[in-house]
Amino acid sequence: MRHMSLAADGMGLALGGLRRLAGLEVLDRLGVRERVEGWVQAGSRGGFTALTATGRQFARASQAVRGAPARQTPRRGSDLFDLTPDDEQQMLVETFADFAGTHLRPMAREADEAQSTPDKFAAMATEIGAMVLGIPSDVGGVVDERSAVTGVLALEALAHGDMGLAAGIMAPAAVASVLSLHGDADQQAAYLPPFAGDDPPTAALAIAEPRPLFDPLALRTTARRVGDDLVIDGVKALVPHATALELVCAAVQVEGEGPALVLIEAGAEGLSARAEPTMGVRAAATGELAMTGVRVPRSAVIGDGDPTVYRDVVARSRIAWAAAATGTAQAVLDHVIPYVKERTAFGEPIAHRQAVAFMISNIAIELEGLRLATYRAASLADQGKPFGAAAAVARQLATEKGMQIGSDGVQLLGGHGYVKEHPVERWYRDLRAAGLVDGGLLV
Repeated sequence: MRHMSLAADGMGLALGGLRRLAGLEVLDRLGVRERVEGWVQAGSRGGFTALTATGRQFARASQAVRGAPARQTPRRGSDLFDLTPDDEQQMLVETFADFAGTHLRPMAREADEAQSTPDKFAAMATEIGAMVLGIPSDVGGVVDERSAVTGVLALEALAHGDMGLAAGIMAPAAVASVLSLHGDADQQAAYLPPFAGDDPPTAALAIAEPRPLFDPLALRTTARRVGDDLVIDGVKALVPHATALELVCAAVQVEGEGPALVLIEAGAEGLSARAEPTMGVRAAATGELAMTGVRVPRSAVIGDGDPTVYRDVVARSRIAWAAAATGTAQAVLDHVIPYVKERTAFGEPIAHRQAVAFMISNIAIELEGLRLATYRAASLADQGKPFGAAAAVARQLATEKGMQIGSDGVQLLGGHGYVKEHPVERWYRDLRAAGLVDGGLLV
């Protein structure tokens, strides 16, 4: 890793000049204050190191696809409201659930403490097909039909093992899904084949920014036109594998156009990262990305900057996090039921106490509501119907009810809920993340 381009001796002088510049009234008259303040914010953050290329070379010419991009056929279900998984989906759920229970759950505490996803899990996930669920067969995938519901089922099963590990494992698949859904032929040919191989690139969908009440439709990461290129400035937060990325799909505000997604490869001048440990989903190794004058060609923009493409990705990401919250909330319920039946107080199981029984039933009720709302949003997406509002409902339930379920799980275990001997304290921390993160996961 090499350090940012500003020399250490000149850093203080340079930042001092930027801060004085940010205070000038002329910036308001020119309409560039936000851009300059963004530079100051990015420059003031210590600990960033440049993201350098790790030897992976992405193709530069269309190979597998020529002319039109490859797309999976939308999965069409019955007109009846039936949430029963079909045979293929049931097989997938069983496979992912076995992987989560056998491998993720036993290593979850260690991964949380180490703040990393073991490489072997990424390799195992590749073996069971987690990376290729959303990739068209024309560019290396194995599934001809795209299904957001299938993605939800997969994430729910993985998060039942551990949400942090699920986020770390499935982060590259989010970028692959963006390319599959909205990438053009050249983008797909350059980037998708490696995702379908045995060694998929470490990649992340970076939308969130480090500020309170973040609104994904009011981005402060800007991209301005300079000739045929875009020059990007800003900071992204809660990015999985931030310090080890080979490819970033970042949300930016293109001046004069609107929000869009842009592909940035490691090694781009001005792209740097630092670890930023969080309260939850720690195994995903989240961190911040700083972009200072990062230059990319216009061809790096996903969907040619169509604002509906960006909104689609934001909504799908929120459905994905609601699915992860569903799986983790189910883990809470599965853990507390036998606990309250076995734990005794005053000569009888605490499950016999009305307050305990009511709390358990409330967890089950709210969990089912969250699950149904998430499935409904995914189903609408598969049917090609407007699903933004349904995704917002699922997101809100994941935010409020997921956090409450986590809190109730800790409460039901009493003092045991507060110590790391039991996993509920970790699940509580993870469930709080579901209502905070934009990007990272996608269905």
